[in-house]
Amino acid sequence: MTVAEALAQAMVEAGVRRIYGVPGGGSSLDVIEAAARRGIGFTLTKTENAAVMMAGALAESTGRLGVALMTKGPGVANAANGVAYASLDRAPVLVITDGFTPAQLGYITHQVFDQRGMLAPVVKGHGRLEGEDAGAEIRRLVALALAAPCGPVHIELTSSAARKPLARPLPEAVAARPARADAIRLEEAAARIAAARRPVIVAGLEARRAAPQLRALAERLCCPVLPTYKGKGVLPDRHELVTGVFTGGAQEQECVRQADLIVLVGLDPVELILQPWPYDIPVLDIGVRAYPVHYVKPVLGVYGELAASLEALCVQGVAGSHWEPGEIARLRGNVQRALAYGPVAQGVAPDRLVQLTAEACARAGWRARVAVDAGAHMFSATAFFPCEEPGDCLISNGLASMAFGVPAAIAAALEDPSRPVVCFTGDGGLMMCMGELCTAVEAGARILVVVFNDGALSLIDVKQQSRRLPTRGVRWGRHDFARVMDGAGGAGWRVRDEDGLRTALQAALAASGPALIDVEVEPAGYAQQLKAMRG
Repeated sequence: MTVAEALAQAMVEAGVRRIYGVPGGGSSLDVIEAAARRGIGFTLTKTENAAVMMAGALAESTGRLGVALMTKGPGVANAANGVAYASLDRAPVLVITDGFTPAQLGYITHQVFDQRGMLAPVVKGHGRLEGEDAGAEIRRLVALALAAPCGPVHIELTSSAARKPLARPLPEAVAARPARADAIRLEEAAARIAAARRPVIVAGLEARRAAPQLRALAERLCCPVLPTYKGKGVLPDRHELVTGVFTGGAQEQECVRQADLIVLVGLDPVELILQPWPYDIPVLDIGVRAYPVHYVKPVLGVYGELAASLEALCVQGVAGSHWEPGEIARLRGNVQRALAYGPVAQGVAPDRLVQLTAEACARAGWRARVAVDAGAHMFSATAFFPCEEPGDCLISNGLASMAFGVPAAIAAALEDPSRPVVCFTGDGGLMMCMGELCTAVEAGARILVVVFNDGALSLIDVKQQSRRLPTRGVRWGRHDFARVMDGAGGAGWRVRDEDGLRTALQAALAASGPALIDVEVEPAGYAQQLKAMRG
């Protein structure tokens, strides 16, 4: 068994079904071939950035290892943003890049820079698989990627190392699980929750792996539940206890300020916005691990295997709170009204765009997941498109990178073809990854890309306007993305009002392949939404 074959075998055992990337002529070809012989497919992307985002989105939604592959030099440089996404959004990704041998570095300068040094700040580990026990190094790196907090690891693999026979057999894979939380701390946590009259639960990204246990605890307490963007679906958005999305901003404050205990469940501080913690209410932190940098110091931290911790709290007699169901419904309605757009003079309001898309999906029988790109449109997309299961909302929150939505939608659709994916993206984010529309067509990914075409970097435009600065550097023309999709071989529609949107949605949802609807959006209400969401 060669090193490349051992690497492919480790991928199989980690549940990898597909590699994403843009290969070079070195070790990339050995890895692709070794993987193909073990039933792992390869999707050729148009950029290395998108390849890592596809691998990361798949890893986030499934909990399994993602794999991205690219050449050395410009391939590594182009992938860096994607690797930063995987790091800050806690996606376990194996990033495999080509490399130079020491002998080559003695005379080559073409494409040479410190690849390890470039990615070091955003990866959990690095390896070259050149030692006497390359198999053990492979196992170590895979385990490291999957250990909390999950993240990317970097394998810099030369052609000679890829083809070298293993000196020792590939060790057995050992599934690592977090240790169970301390029993005494769990008892204290249960006592604090039982003593609280009005607790609220904030569910973060780690809660995606403990959704049944979280739901049992929430329903026993009958208290408001506020998922983060990445926690959406841990309880279905239509569940009577889900009150809104928690960001650390303004929209959730009416609810949270009425609480006497905030119970963080699986919250990673990277999920919160860049504002100080606004509450002086006691905080109980239940998670997989403690984070050295946090917005708030909890009165008690309980760390260990999350599902087991939540089960233990239910067993220890946690009972109902003093929240009334009517209160929770009223708070939820207030959030929805605060985020609603006012009447628009032309185009389609963003909230109506999302609501009409969700309604059309329901009529067409789509159990759709949603991929949301960064930008002002995400306020409406996350508030008004219902998610039913963990991983139903794919979004870059830790890095908040544009050009994420389309790659994420493609990866999710290829992973589970029975569940189509709606991608909500701004025009700016789409232009950063437009080539991936061709990837969607070539792969036959069942996605619907909905473009909020407002002719601007609207989130930055709003901030520029709020400072009363002249409009500079934030606007462009309203380009015709429907024609771009048609040219790529997909199906595209361009609409300017709600009637046109309804017609386009009906046709797009009946399409057998990738579709895109380019919607003229009125941006005037974004400032009000931003204020309601973040303050």
